[in-house]
Amino acid sequence: MTALLRRAFTDSARYRWAVFSRVLAAFVGGYVLSSLLSLLLALLWPIPQAEAIGASTMLSFIFYALIIIWAFNTRRLRTVWLGILLSSVLCLALVWWLMPGGGV
Repeated sequence: MTALLRRAFTDSARYRWAVFSRVLAAFVGGYVLSSLLSLLLALLWPIPQAEAIGASTMLSFIFYALIIIWAFNTRRLRTVWLGILLSSVLCLALVWWLMPGGGV
């Protein structure tokens, strides 16, 4: 059992876990954040609702790509997770507040 634990915490294994965590943050966290940004943008644009939803949905692909690039370009993994989590919480709070009948 201790040999298995030692192998799980070698430098090579730590690097692999860090890459896995970064991939998870980029793809799953990026999807959540880009979806929330798209929803927030659709609520904020002063254009007809159908056009706002369509335009923000198209922009969400750009948001997603930029979040993935940022996640792999940032040096510290902690910064990636905190940035995605805090941005998602902020967007979620704003979306909840701006939704008709949501925050009031």
